[in-house]
Amino acid sequence: MIKSTTAEIKERFDKDVERFSNLDTGQVSTIDAKVSLELITEASKRIVPQAKHVLDIGCGAGNYTLMMLSKVSDLNCTLVDLSLPMLKKAVERVREHTTGTIDMKQGDIREVDLPKEQFDIILAGAVLHHLRDDEDWETTFTKIYSLLKPGGVFMVSDLITQDDPRLDEYTWALYKEYLTEVGGEEYAQNVLDYIEKEDSPRSMTYQLELMKKIGFSKVEILHKNMCFGAFGGIK
Repeated sequence: MIKSTTAEIKERFDKDVERFSNLDTGQVSTIDAKVSLELITEASKRIVPQAKHVLDIGCGAGNYTLMMLSKVSDLNCTLVDLSLPMLKKAVERVREHTTGTIDMKQGDIREVDLPKEQFDIILAGAVLHHLRDDEDWETTFTKIYSLLKPGGVFMVSDLITQDDPRLDEYTWALYKEYLTEVGGEEYAQNVLDYIEKEDSPRSMTYQLELMKKIGFSKVEILHKNMCFGAFGGIK
C-alpha cells in the first residue's frame, strides 16, 4: 500500500485539534496513553531535574509539554508540528503554564532548523511511527541526538511492532480485540485501516538498538502493552 504523504498527514491533524486537546477523548485508540505520558515525563524529570529547555516533536495540542511543565516548572519550550492549528493550540495552552520562552516551529522534524546541543529533554509522543525506511529512521534519530545536550534525555511514547512476525500477528490481534471492545467492529477496522495507510512503526528493540548505534550512552524501557510502548535514551 502507498503510505500517506506528509501533506496528507498534516491535513488530517489540522482538522482534529480539539479532540487531541483532550486525553480522555483524543487518545482512546492509544493503549495506556496516560500511563506512558506520565512515565516519560517523570523519567525525564528524574534524569534531568535541572532541565531548562524541552523540545516537543509532533507536539500536537501540547499534552506532553504540559505534563512536563507540571514536573519541571518554567521550562523554555520549543514546539514542532506539521499542523499550524495544532501548534497555535499548543502555544495557547502552554503559555499559561510557563514563564519561559515558547518557540513555535511549523514543519517536519526532519527539515526544521534547530540549534545543536540546545535541549535537555526531547519528547516524541505518537509521531515517530510516521518515519518510513531505515535511512529515514537513522537520519532522524541522528538529528535528534545532535540536538540534545550531553546528559540530555530523548523519550518516546509510540505505536510499535514486534520483531518476530508470529508475535507481531499476535499483538495486533489483541489490539483489534481491544478496539472492538472500545467501539465495535467497524471502529476497530477503521483504526487498523488508518494505521495501514498512514503509519510505518518499528519495534522497540529496533529503536533502542538504533539509539545505541548513534551514540546514546544508555537506553531504557519504561512500559509496553501490546503494540504501544514508552522508552528512551540518555546522551
